[in-house]
Amino acid sequence: MSYLILGASSGLGRDLAYTFAKNLHNLTLISRDDRDLAPIKSDLENKFQIKVNIYKVDASSKDEVSSFLKNKETIFNDLDGVLFPIGMMSNNDCISKIGENADIINNANYLSIVRFIEKIMPIFERKNNGIIVGFGSVASSLGRKTNVLYSASKRALNSYFESLISTSNDKNIKTQFYILGYLDTSLASDKDLIFPKASTKELALRVYNNINKDNIIKYHPNWWRIICYTISIIPFYIIKKMIRFIK
Repeated sequence: MSYLILGASSGLGRDLAYTFAKNLHNLTLISRDDRDLAPIKSDLENKFQIKVNIYKVDASSKDEVSSFLKNKETIFNDLDGVLFPIGMMSNNDCISKIGENADIINNANYLSIVRFIEKIMPIFERKNNGIIVGFGSVASSLGRKTNVLYSASKRALNSYFESLISTSNDKNIKTQFYILGYLDTSLASDKDLIFPKASTKELALRVYNNINKDNIIKYHPNWWRIICYTISIIPFYIIKKMIRFIK
């Protein structure tokens, strides 16, 4: 089987690539910096004797994504599944400094994924088979003082995958969505967090073990479901007080 990973040079994307390669799946890896992908490709092909294709695409750029989808359309025909472990944050992501960050953050976290799925979905429908895996964030559960657009785009992605799952119920297409808590990646390395960071390797293994399951929405780690549910039932006047302290 063959899988495409968008955001393949990130911590989670890289671990997904190694997990799927270890199980002898061919891969198409996409990242905004092909210098990161080249050594990954070489290592995976040498270790596991699989075929790995790499492409440079900046998912924060609408033009780059559109050009790639138009000119590389044939690479999607042989895919069995697609995974989207992609995300982007900005230090200027707050109400008073949104500016040009809006398009960049929305494209990287939401719209690039929508555009890829728009291209891939008809192919999966014709084959009557396919797997789509997305990754959201617990940041979508509550507005905040910083990471404003990030949390908003992740909330949009959550809603989009709920709609995608509803659509997939009528087809032989498996759609899976993971709502992620803090992960042990470079994005969280300098953060003072009140909850522990989860291993990307463990998450990658969990995704692989679930890959043939029917449509699912899961939290990772699982206990984030309780936290997010609790937030959802708290009265808004209390939430307004909480927001004052949320970075």
